[in-house]
Amino acid sequence: MNAPVAREFSGTRTVARKLALQALYSWQLNACPWQDLVNEFGAAQDMGRADGEFFRALVEGVCSAHAELDTRLASYTDRAPRLLDPIEHGILLMGLFELQSRPDVPYRVIINEAVGLARRFGATDGHKFVNAVLDRAAHELRPAEH
Repeated sequence: MNAPVAREFSGTRTVARKLALQALYSWQLNACPWQDLVNEFGAAQDMGRADGEFFRALVEGVCSAHAELDTRLASYTDRAPRLLDPIEHGILLMGLFELQSRPDVPYRVIINEAVGLARRFGATDGHKFVNAVLDRAAHELRPAEH
C-alpha cells in the first residue's frame, strides 16, 4: 500500500474532512474569514484525532477559491451551486478542491470520503449526487488515474 493511501486509512484525514465540512457549512450560512473558521473549529473536541494541517488546508483552500470552485462545479451539475443543499455543496467544494489541488490524495479516496460524508450528513440520496458529480470531475481533472 502506498503512503498517501495508508495515511487516509489512519482516520486522521477522515476526521479532518468531517470538521472541515462542519466549518464550511457554518461559513455558507454566515460568511467569515477562513482564519475564524480554523480557530473556531480547531478547538473542537474531535481535533485531537484529526490531521490539523489537512483540516486547515481544506478550509483555507475552499474559502479562498470558492468562486473558481463554484464555476467548475456548475459545469458538472444541472443546477447552480447556490441552489445546492449546503451539506452537499460543502462536500463537493472540498472534493473539487482536493481533486485539483491535492495530487497526493488518490481520486478514489477523495470520492469515497465525500460519499461517506454525504451518507452521514447529507440528504437521503445526496451521496449518489456527490458520487456522480465527483466522478465526472475526476475524469476531467485526473485523467491519468483512470
